[in-house]
Amino acid sequence: MQRDQRRESDPGTLASVPPTSPRPSGLRTRLRALVREIGKFSAVGSIAFAIDLLIYNLLLNTGSETLTAKTISTIVATTLAFFGNRYWTWRHGDHTHLARQYTTFFVLNAIGLGIALACLAISHYVLGDIWPALRSQAADNVAGLLVGTALGTIFRFWSYRKFVFRAADVPPRDPAYSPPSP
Repeated sequence: MQRDQRRESDPGTLASVPPTSPRPSGLRTRLRALVREIGKFSAVGSIAFAIDLLIYNLLLNTGSETLTAKTISTIVATTLAFFGNRYWTWRHGDHTHLARQYTTFFVLNAIGLGIALACLAISHYVLGDIWPALRSQAADNVAGLLVGTALGTIFRFWSYRKFVFRAADVPPRDPAYSPPSP
């Protein structure tokens, strides 16, 4: 019996190791939170894109003029993206002045669109004068939809996070982290 008690209290045995999980490093916690944030941002953006496409095509099929249909579908999709990002992606952010936040969001979204259009214009009109192959539909899709949308999306993520949905004073807790018991 004394031998069994000694094993349990011996610092070299597994029985003496307290049942605590290691605390994740600060960098690892921030990376997890950033990946989660990017995932939510991407999900909201994908849904908004699908809604934009759906409404645009529905309006075209009902006889709406092209620019009117695109304007309406863009406003609806941008509004949906605003509320999705406000109440899901950055729900822990500072949520004061709804009108100011929405206006800033819309302006930054327009700048993101401008980035995509600039990529397309540079490829098609500037570089297309040098290499005519860059005036093709395939090159326009690569420049506008792939490169432009990617750069515009990076800008949107950064700017929404920085200017629209600023983090509140208290950072959100990592749900995967549980503090060790005393």
